[in-house]
Amino acid sequence: MRKLLLGIDIGSSSVKAALLDAGTGKSIVSKAFPEEEMTINAPQTGWAEQDPEMWWKYVKETIAYVTNKAEVKKGELKGIGIAYQMHGLVCVDKDLKVLRPSIIWCDSRAVEIGEKAFQSLGKDYCLPHLLNSPGNFTASKLRWVIENEPELAAKIHKIMLPGDFIAMKLSGEILTSETGLSEGIFWDFIENGLSKKLLKQMDIPKEWIPEAVPSFSVQGKVSKEAAKETGLESGVPISYRAGDQPNNAFSLQVLKPGELATTAGTSGTVYGVCDTPLYDPLSRVNTFVHVNHSKKKPSYGVLLCVNGTGILNSWLKKVMGGKWIAYEEMNAMGSGAPIGSEGLTFLPFGNGVERIMQNKAVGAHLLGLDLLKHDKKHVVRAAQEGIVSSLTYGFRIMKDMGMNLKTVKAGKANMFLSPLFRKTFVQMNEVNLELYDTDGAQGAARGAGIGAGVFASESEAFKGLSLLETLEPNPNFSQPYLDAYSAWEGKLNELLKSGLAG
Repeated sequence: MRKLLLGIDIGSSSVKAALLDAGTGKSIVSKAFPEEEMTINAPQTGWAEQDPEMWWKYVKETIAYVTNKAEVKKGELKGIGIAYQMHGLVCVDKDLKVLRPSIIWCDSRAVEIGEKAFQSLGKDYCLPHLLNSPGNFTASKLRWVIENEPELAAKIHKIMLPGDFIAMKLSGEILTSETGLSEGIFWDFIENGLSKKLLKQMDIPKEWIPEAVPSFSVQGKVSKEAAKETGLESGVPISYRAGDQPNNAFSLQVLKPGELATTAGTSGTVYGVCDTPLYDPLSRVNTFVHVNHSKKKPSYGVLLCVNGTGILNSWLKKVMGGKWIAYEEMNAMGSGAPIGSEGLTFLPFGNGVERIMQNKAVGAHLLGLDLLKHDKKHVVRAAQEGIVSSLTYGFRIMKDMGMNLKTVKAGKANMFLSPLFRKTFVQMNEVNLELYDTDGAQGAARGAGIGAGVFASESEAFKGLSLLETLEPNPNFSQPYLDAYSAWEGKLNELLKSGLAG
């Protein structure tokens, strides 16, 4: 009989599920729904909300697809892992009913509340204890609800992150994780537990916060009710949960100090592991508990996140032809323009406030456009160079913190499918890039195998992970890319000094 593991990845664009054969370590089927991107509602400028029940709808559809396609038999499924978009807020009442749409990761409404808390608690407390300012994370979003929707807040029984909500729908149990509490800025890194001081300052009832369980552990089992809804067998353990960036790092076997992972989907990230808490004095990059953290053996993940990356590329696709033009065509088009796009600069910060910009809403800007010289190929290249440049900007912050950035791992997906993007990333940052055949859903499935005890060791969990390609920078060709970055940074600094950026 096969031993199968189910990984579910709840993004803001889609929900993906993958079934992994524990015997081979390979994914046998995966599927994402919906075919088009999920709706993100913006009732006001800077807001971003999604209906948690919409996630559940697509979770059920993906589960039905992969289990039917793989013809899963009774007793074959041994564990379920859940990865999810970080920083979202889900509120439920005593009947476990959702009270309001989830305020998701790219929502900017609570920035001022977070800044106020940072000032009140003090920099000397926040940075070493929480390793981040409360900023625009889950705790600040919850405080916004308390202040602006008091009647609704009075009905709150528990608050959750998106992955906690899906685990609740599957098991009926409300739990969270240490990684989840740290990403919500509820976690005190010195006390190694829930931050009582933050809860008091923000007047958040402690009883609203779910009990924390280890990322790798049996965290409940599929209930009879969920079995009826999903077609899963009741009693299957939910044995792993993590936010998308810690999970992406895990999916690439980035677990040891000095190892790094990157993604370039809707947002772009670099995630580096360390065993000593590190923080940026300006809180432009953020530190969280990593999935393999323990009191005896601490493990932290330093996260650089740029909200406006792949979303710029998808916006550009819509503007240039939508379904009538493929990303491959755009990539080829951009490669026809010279490095530096002949002076055309794209600042990609058009998806809410940016942490690396100290919570400023810089906005997206196309600068230096010459109507007699520039055409589509220049715009495409400028966009991809601008996205890489924004990550390079964050790379340099991480280097200043003492992180050693030499080799970065990524799944061959999203913008890393573009040869132009890959080459620019490697040359501009002067790093080696390893590309793997994996994704967040596969990572969640491997995590489920560890949590359920299906895998005897970490190495066994990753035996099916395939290295597809390694790219190394050519020092003889780095200078034009470095010059392009310098020009990009110069334009950014000019914009910031002008006061035109929020």
